[in-house]
Amino acid sequence: MSANTWSGVRRGPLRAGEWVRLTDAKGRRHNICLTAGKQFFTNRGSIDHDDLIGRPEGFSIASSAGGEYLVFRPLLSEFVVSMPRGAAVVYPKDAAQIVAMADIFPGAHVLEAGVGSGALTCSLLRAVGPAGRLSSYERRQEFADVAVQNVDQFFAGRHPAWSLRVGDLVTTMAEDAGSVDRVVLDMLAPWECVERVAEALTPGGLVCAYVATTTQLARTVETLRAHGGFTEPRPWESLVRDWHVEGLAVRPAHSMVGHTGFLVTARRLARGETAPVKKRRPSPGAYGVDYDGPRPAGLPPTAAEEPFGG
Repeated sequence: MSANTWSGVRRGPLRAGEWVRLTDAKGRRHNICLTAGKQFFTNRGSIDHDDLIGRPEGFSIASSAGGEYLVFRPLLSEFVVSMPRGAAVVYPKDAAQIVAMADIFPGAHVLEAGVGSGALTCSLLRAVGPAGRLSSYERRQEFADVAVQNVDQFFAGRHPAWSLRVGDLVTTMAEDAGSVDRVVLDMLAPWECVERVAEALTPGGLVCAYVATTTQLARTVETLRAHGGFTEPRPWESLVRDWHVEGLAVRPAHSMVGHTGFLVTARRLARGETAPVKKRRPSPGAYGVDYDGPRPAGLPPTAAEEPFGG
């Protein structure tokens, strides 16, 4: 790996200390860290690590009992789902959506709240590159320790664009006002950080929240909407389905990667600007207002307040 790219991609012969992925004929995968003199044991016999070290990846090797295994270095999407975990990881399908839909670009200053096990951190660092900046915040020290181990393992060292602080984003954020291009929130209550996020983001910047439940989704969207300094939030989720292709049998696979989380994005308006008032009628009780109670100025009327036939 070139020290100037920091992509996490390694080339050339396999070396001791690297992780490799062994895949058998049934698609079962095993991830091992190559160590000179060590053996890997399966239900189909053993494989000597020394027989892998020094060879170019992409070869097949037989175990002592005749099992056949393909040997490759793991891709980023494969590494993150098998790495040690302190907290649940952001799955590759969601990490890809975040990088694309949050428009993470080389050289960007990105703020990440909720590092977890470091899965999304690897994708963000690869996207911003060594010329960018990723400021990560994690409340729990034990999660931060696992994330450091995983991220350093993937990049074979400390990525020059990464800084990690242990603490709550609201109370420990060190970024200057208006200096952040993108904010990614992977936490239980992202709505608690909306005001701080608004301070940190540059006009035109973007916030992306990753949440697991519909109640979290609703509160995040409504808080961003009520703040007034963001564009209309866009919520969505992605579902991924493999296909079975064997001769004339072409059909969807029996299993799929369904719901893993919801994503919400919104862009920061210039200071002092507000988004146009939504034209569609909110549901009863929206924005904390009772159905028959007073309504904030500027909100559309409820059905009860509209004249008959309006």
